Amino acid sequence: MEVQMDDQNGTMYTSEGGETTIVEVSTNQEPYEGMLFESEDAARVFYDDYASRVGFLTRVLSSRKSERDGSIISRGLGCRGVSDNGRKVMQECAQREFCTAMVLLRQEKPGSWVVKKFLKDHNHPLVVQSQKSRRTLDEKDKKIQELTAQLRVKKRLSAAYREQLLAFMKDVEDHNNHLSIKLQSVFDNLKVLEAKTVGFT
Repeated sequence: MEVQMDDQNGTMYTSEGGETTIVEVSTNQEPYEGMLFESEDAARVFYDDYASRVGFLTRVLSSRKSERDGSIISRGLGCRGVSDNGRKVMQECAQREFCTAMVLLRQEKPGSWVVKKFLKDHNHPLVVQSQKSRRTLDEKDKKIQELTAQLRVKKRLSAAYREQLLAFMKDVEDHNNHLSIKLQSVFDNLKVLEAKTVGFT
């Protein structure tokens, strides 16, 4: 049986024997190996939401790019090991150990990301965020996403302006070269004409 989550409306699609059934995602749903998502972003949103409910913050553990086009084809996400007030909950330990709770996502084909590995257990206390603090984090994340989108647009515009400027500079250079050739030709013709005039005198 295949299970796929729709990141737009929060529904889950289960497919078995060629028939597809739509079911609602449980608010207590946790990741499991074989779970499918439509995109990496959908998987990350789901894992971040799961982390907020359980009581930990996430971080990127690893990434793997395609040798063919450089796109991300694998992503490891895990526990950051900090509480909601930013203090590292494992600092009290004499020998600090990184939390091993994680999820490994892999793109099997375009539009299909699967959970290949899921480790649930944490080696430190979990702190469930209040609705207020969670809402504050959501607002900050939204603002960061907006600023990131604006930055991408400005980078694309900057790249387009740079291409236009380089093209203009090339046109100017070609024009100058063409003008130089013409001036050199006129100068050569004048020298020839001057030589002929001297010969007649």
